[in-house]
Amino acid sequence: MNTSDLVIIQDLSASNRELGRLLEKHRAYERELEFMARRKWLSSNEQSERQRLKRLKLRGRDRIESIIAPHRPSPSA
Repeated sequence: MNTSDLVIIQDLSASNRELGRLLEKHRAYERELEFMARRKWLSSNEQSERQRLKRLKLRGRDRIESIIAPHRPSPSA
């Protein structure tokens, strides 16, 4: 994500509840994945949970992208 995307997200998150909720979830998934990454060994259930969190994080990232895309400036010709 580039700097202009971060500015767009910051501006929109105050007025777009869905975006704010998605950002909170994205950060929570990231924290949990970081915690798991610090562990030397994960059980098969934990590995499945890690994959589930990765999918949820990616799905959320895709939705965030779809929300901010219309607010990006048009590329110059």
